[in-house]
Amino acid sequence: MRGVTSYQRYTQRNELAALEAKQPQLGRPEATLAALIPITKSAAWWQLAQDERRELFEESSHHIETGLEYLPAVARELHHGRDLGEPFDFLTWFEYAPQDAPAFEELLSRLRTTPEWGYVEREIDIRLTR
Repeated sequence: MRGVTSYQRYTQRNELAALEAKQPQLGRPEATLAALIPITKSAAWWQLAQDERRELFEESSHHIETGLEYLPAVARELHHGRDLGEPFDFLTWFEYAPQDAPAFEELLSRLRTTPEWGYVEREIDIRLTR
């Protein structure tokens, strides 16, 4: 699996500022739990126009708004694989402390019930402990 960090495709300036203000650094000593979740979205997702994907991502699914609720407990970083011809469009990396594990599970549960998630064709949920 390969991915690169890239520009924030669906994030508006005010959302980016809010994320940057709350997002902790990766590698915090207390964050001994991690999850790597590679995701592939369906062809139907990629056939949508950019504004339609934004509508599903935030206005309908509230992806960023939901994620903000779990910061700074759950640090995250997104890598893009689609432009590299990789089998996964996104590699999502999360780090959190053991006491924040229930919050992380709640975050995943909420995101997986959104309209946007209907476009997820494949995911693998890999958990790690340091």
